Amino acid sequence: MATIEERVKAVTARVLRLNPDDIKPEHHFARDLGAESIQSVELVANFEEEFGIEMDEDAALSVSTVGEAVKFIAEVCKQQGVSA
Repeated sequence: MATIEERVKAVTARVLRLNPDDIKPEHHFARDLGAESIQSVELVANFEEEFGIEMDEDAALSVSTVGEAVKFIAEVCKQQGVSA
């Protein structure tokens, strides 16, 4: 099974039409990867679907880097009892 980081990169690559190998944990979604606000909302929805979780949208949208997203999603999974 893929790690949380691999799954976050795969979803990010799909939504932003990027190569997952080019996505690094320190990359900012907007500044480095070119995500616009509508794509940020799309990312949140896709992460929820990928991991089977529900995230607080404001908290999720405040996450700015890929690495922060991995930690945030791992924490939400833990809180909601979802194995990631």
